Amino acid sequence: MKAVTISLSQIRQVQELVRLLSHFPFDVDMVSGRYTVDAKSILGIYSLDLSKPLKLLIYSDSCEELLKGLQPFQTE
Repeated sequence: MKAVTISLSQIRQVQELVRLLSHFPFDVDMVSGRYTVDAKSILGIYSLDLSKPLKLLIYSDSCEELLKGLQPFQTE
C-alpha cells in the first residue's frame, strides 16, 4: 500500500483524477479527516472537504505508472 497527499481545487481536477484512477484495476481510497471514500467515485470525492489536502491510499505495491500520473495533483 502507498499513500500520497494530493490537492483538488477545481472541478476539472476531480474529473481528471477519477478518469486517471479508473484505468487501474486496484482499489484506491481517499481520506479526509475521519472520512474515507472510494477515490474512483466522483460523488464520494465531492462529499469530502476539498479545501484541505487529501490522502490517497493506493492498495498496490506496483503502481509506478499511477504515481507518475498523480504528480500534477500532489502537494509536498
